[in-house]
Parts: sequence; C-alpha cells; structure tokens
Amino acid sequence: MSLAAETREAVRAHPFVRDALRAGLVNHSAAATWLAERADLNGDPDAIAAALRRFREDLPGYETESRTASVTMRSGVGVVDDADDAADAGAGDSGADDADALLRVGDAAVVDGGDRTAILATGDVDAAALADALGRLAAADVDVGAAGVAGDALVCVVPRRDGASAVRVVEAALDAVPVAES
Repeated sequence: MSLAAETREAVRAHPFVRDALRAGLVNHSAAATWLAERADLNGDPDAIAAALRRFREDLPGYETESRTASVTMRSGVGVVDDADDAADAGAGDSGADDADALLRVGDAAVVDGGDRTAILATGDVDAAALADALGRLAAADVDVGAAGVAGDALVCVVPRRDGASAVRVVEAALDAVPVAES
C-alpha cells in the first residue's frame, strides 16, 4: 500500500482529523506528525503532509444543516438492566414493556422512576443528529447514561442537575448537524 493510501486509511480511522481536513482547519505538518506517531505511518512527515493536502482536495467541504425538532426534558427516569429491575423502578407489574420505555436496547431500558433526566427530541432526527449531540454533550462534560435514536425520536439520559444545560446543547446540535460526505 502506498504512503498516500496509508495516510487516507489513518485519517479514516480518526474521523475528527477527516472533519478538520474537510473544514480546512488543520495544520498539515502537525497532523502528519500526529498521525505518524499514532497511526504507525512509516514515512517522512513532509510526505505525509503532502498526502494530507492531496486528500483534502478530494474531500467535500464541511457543511451543516438545521433540523426541525422539538426538544423537551423528562425528569425522574432511570436506566434499568432487565425487566425485573424495571418493575422495581416503577414501570409497572409486568416490567419495562416497550410501551412504557422511552428507549430499549437489548435488556436495558429507560423507564420512569429514577434520578436522571431524559432529553427527548422529536422531529427530523437521525443517527447524525445523535452523534453530533453526543459529541457536544461530551465537550460540555455532561455524562450520558443512555442514548438512542429511532424513527422521529432521539433520547439522551443525563444526570438530573445537567438537564437544562443538556436541552440547550441538544437544541444547538440540531441547529447545525454536520452533513455527511457524499
């Protein structure tokens, strides 16, 4: 494999580098040195930087789009690991039925009856919106206990004290969701 191909693979393995290239925000020499150290690229940093410049020319520009969604907050939710725990959390006698759960992944469910807050966005949401919201919540030091998206609903479960700021973060994320590369 050529150094240019190895460099492209290294960038794909580190999506934030790809995003920075797309946005035109990267110092190619610094990125080349960083990739050489972390991606085990065997090549001259100047050659890696040149490969990054050529790769940048092939990438579409970084763009965002606004999404139309209503963002609300629901306090008093919990994340339970199985149906027996859901019954203990107040989700009813039969456990965390799908109708009772805000989100279900495998045996885990987000149900009423806990000390956390669910941020619920309904409307034009998808995995890209969730990914951006999660990245922004991480940058804001908000611990996300559970998250998912299905249909026209997006859910992020956060500590109760972070609920109001998490609503603002999710709203901001939905105002500028990165457009995927085509």
